[in-house]
Amino acid sequence: MKKSILVIEDDSLVRESLAELVGREGYEVSTAEDGKDALIKLAERTFDVTLLDLRLPDTGGIELLRELRKKYPEMDVVMMTSFGTIETAVEAMRVGARDYLTKPIHDDEIKIILSRLFETREIKHENFSLKEELTEKKSHFHNLIGANPKMQKIYGLIQAIRDTDTTVLIQGESGTGKGLIAQAIHYSDPARKDGPYIEVSCGAIPRELLESELFGHIKGAFTSAIRDRIGRFELADEGTILLDEIDSLPPYLQVKLLRVLQQKVFERVGDTKTVRINVRIIASTNRNLEEEIRKGNFREDLYYRLNVITIEAPPLRQRREDIPLLVEHFLKLYNQRMRRHIEHVDREAMKLLTDYDWPGNVRELENFLERATVLAQGDTLGIENLPEDFSSRVISFDSSSANGGSLKDVLREPERKVIVEALKQAGWNRKKAATILSINRTTLYNKMKKHHLL
Repeated sequence: MKKSILVIEDDSLVRESLAELVGREGYEVSTAEDGKDALIKLAERTFDVTLLDLRLPDTGGIELLRELRKKYPEMDVVMMTSFGTIETAVEAMRVGARDYLTKPIHDDEIKIILSRLFETREIKHENFSLKEELTEKKSHFHNLIGANPKMQKIYGLIQAIRDTDTTVLIQGESGTGKGLIAQAIHYSDPARKDGPYIEVSCGAIPRELLESELFGHIKGAFTSAIRDRIGRFELADEGTILLDEIDSLPPYLQVKLLRVLQQKVFERVGDTKTVRINVRIIASTNRNLEEEIRKGNFREDLYYRLNVITIEAPPLRQRREDIPLLVEHFLKLYNQRMRRHIEHVDREAMKLLTDYDWPGNVRELENFLERATVLAQGDTLGIENLPEDFSSRVISFDSSSANGGSLKDVLREPERKVIVEALKQAGWNRKKAATILSINRTTLYNKMKKHHLL
């Protein structure tokens, strides 16, 4: 069935020009000159995508957008505007527009946007039953380990997007394996798996060097530029680039990245020559980007461009049933590296490992098991191989302890232990401890007062 588009535009020249361009790209196109005409056309048949002008003679584009999102939630809307500010376009995307175009509209830009929209629609409507390898519950997928339903959902999503170029945003706490998810996306892609996979930690590179690191520079672009240099984006051409800690990107580079996402082009620092690339862009963060937008640290339009497909990497405490699988995997790994022969974990030790909350997630578990493997003797990892204070870190609840006390009293000591452990991990830095506990500093301060920790 042909992909269908409705153009809602009151200017006849613009309307017919858009219809001609869209038609040449192989889409089935209809036009409407105002809101009333558009609603009549929509009542007669369904459309996949609507190109909607912000100002119409009989209604405002935002008002019509709200009505379209309510009546036709499966239809994607692209807002077109020739006036106003970027806030207008962002408001349209808040209401439900999938993208926006600024007049005069360039042919290449509308082609890219429509291509991306239909690519995303295909992903959303992917028939997961066709993915035969996912009909059985998987505990391993590429370099990912876990049988938990949240992990199964991630495996299915990666399978669905593997043969597309769609942008992916991976969110999750530190140590949850966001980089491993990005690698799994890359190596699942039949067209890119043999191409380069490049990781960039945006927070680890000094800000003054970050632009050159990402986009390269030419000789003489700045004092220390003694020769031309290719940036990470060019190195990732025909492959995948992961922009880790995307929230660390300074505002001026957020603007440049926005252009790369839209058009897949950029210029090296100090150069006027435009470089075009074919690369899948994956971004990851352990921060709440919507909160960063509210603070003014992150561009809202960039967030919408990145947030095409979002993958949430679950913390280890939300998939405790995967801990034995991970323990087995890491023990095999460190047995080989350290010439050990640990084949078993005794029941008591495994219970402590699965009951612990692992605030550092899989990375903390891996480091923990590396240490345990070094210290273990024989073929069994027992409780004696764990740190002496490890059992005190694990919150356990004995129902008999509730006798003679309220729920608040019973929970007081476990809460105190959790706070003390977080403070120890953070070197008694309250800001870091609050981050580990996922609470704000004021809440932590009040709890420390309650437990006489100040």
